[in-house]
Amino acid sequence: MSDVLALIDNEVKSNDVVLFMKGTPDFPMCGFSGQVVKILDYVGVPYKSINVLENDEIRQGIKDYANWPTIPQLYIKGEFIGGCDIVRELFQEGELKKIIANHGIEMAAE
Repeated sequence: MSDVLALIDNEVKSNDVVLFMKGTPDFPMCGFSGQVVKILDYVGVPYKSINVLENDEIRQGIKDYANWPTIPQLYIKGEFIGGCDIVRELFQEGELKKIIANHGIEMAAE
């Protein structure tokens, strides 16, 4: 399992924005993953998505990595932001854009 955690750690730390999700941005396989994709697309931030359904070790490993029981999980500049409910709340309050901007990540112009 340590190899999987190292792989996850590398993805989280080497990408500005990473979304561990069920499915892909084009074909989310759960409603919660789909909601986070829509939020990230709306905000206009580029992100890497990792489909946890393709690998059971990553699916369990990401839960262990963050000590968070659910998927999707969003990371910005190596920091665990949260799952669907937290991301949605941050977005609705205008905080998600602030977090992204404070980390120096470019967003598409509105």
